[in-house]
Amino acid sequence: MVKAIFFDLDDTLLWDKKSVEKAFQETCRLAEELTGQDCSGLEEAVRAAATELYMGYNTYDFTKMIGINPFEGLWGTFDDEGTDFQQMKTIVPAYRRDAWTRGLKKIGIDNSELGGQLAEYFPEARKRNPILYEESLKVLEDLKGHYQLLLLTNGSPSLQQTKLEITPEIAPFFDHIVVSGAFGKGKPDPDIFYHALSKFGLSAEEVLMVGDNLMTDIIGAEKAGIRSVWLNREQKAPHESIIPTYEVQHLEELLQLLEQI
Repeated sequence: MVKAIFFDLDDTLLWDKKSVEKAFQETCRLAEELTGQDCSGLEEAVRAAATELYMGYNTYDFTKMIGINPFEGLWGTFDDEGTDFQQMKTIVPAYRRDAWTRGLKKIGIDNSELGGQLAEYFPEARKRNPILYEESLKVLEDLKGHYQLLLLTNGSPSLQQTKLEITPEIAPFFDHIVVSGAFGKGKPDPDIFYHALSKFGLSAEEVLMVGDNLMTDIIGAEKAGIRSVWLNREQKAPHESIIPTYEVQHLEELLQLLEQI
């Protein structure tokens, strides 16, 4: 019998990809206004530059383990406890400036001052654009009271907290919130799942993990012996070796699934 449900946050309840996309669109529009030039290739160029730079820092292995992507690096402050986070905090200002400056250069605009301006604008644009999937609150509403709920999210504690502050409707539904950066390991490490289980004192058989990411949510749950629900909104092809226990294409399907289990 299912007694508790663990939810992933980004691109499961919060449409993080869309928020980042909107922040890029707004920042690239600003670049066009300030330069009077066509900046249509800027987003792609900055994404590529950011990814390349991010992989070059000695914090990269840590960010991979905790689950912090390059685009979160473009707006997070990382003012969190621990030497790795403090190192990220010192790297981030130059990282943002360089990512935008290199992106501009790639589309023929050599202007580091503008790069700095856009780097400062992007985090504000991201914070202005919190997007929840339209069914998220309804589903949580339906589950609350029937199941214990836990939010299990990879990321920096300060950044995940910011995401929850700008979408204040989400956190009150959850009995516990576990953030990889505070725990010290991220999904798919089974330890973070065991840690989450210990919050309720439940066994793995009594829990379901719901998430969009096969490589973190689904593998991690499997390693910990927890049944998983893959939220496959984009109708991706099945993976040859990562097999979720259940698959849904819309979060509301979870409600019918729970009735059948």
